[in-house]
Amino acid sequence: MASTDQAVLPRFIKGYAALEDGVLMAIFASTLGLAVMQILLRNFFDIGLIWLESYLRMQVLWLAMLGAMVATREGEHIRIDLLARFIQGRLVRYFDGAVAVFSVLVCGAATYACITLVQFEMEDNLMAFGPVPIWMCQLILPFGFGVMTLRFAEKARRVIFKGAL
Repeated sequence: MASTDQAVLPRFIKGYAALEDGVLMAIFASTLGLAVMQILLRNFFDIGLIWLESYLRMQVLWLAMLGAMVATREGEHIRIDLLARFIQGRLVRYFDGAVAVFSVLVCGAATYACITLVQFEMEDNLMAFGPVPIWMCQLILPFGFGVMTLRFAEKARRVIFKGAL
């Protein structure tokens, strides 16, 4: 039974990564296409879609969060590693573990703050564009920070308990 469970999790993670990449590419392509369309409509036909500016702003938010999630998954996120250059030997592992735990705490706090933001926006019931409320557009914030929290937690587990599991 344990071998089946161990086989399911890597497949799920791989499938989720593919979904994440696909959504990121689709949003990027639609953002680019809609922005070009808006430019062409304004410059050549003196018209534009009034709701499109707000929609594109929300898509940029989603692009930023999905890009951060992918960067965290790939280990290509921004790191401030000034101290890491001066640390050698066994201390590198402890430093990497401390950085991962700190990242879990920061992303966890951001997740909580974003959940609170979405709750406040639900109470306000303001619209982002058309009939779409702002809170629906902001759902990517707690979700993205939550995913990054889990990824940093897994990294912390791997670094701190290296070889123990």
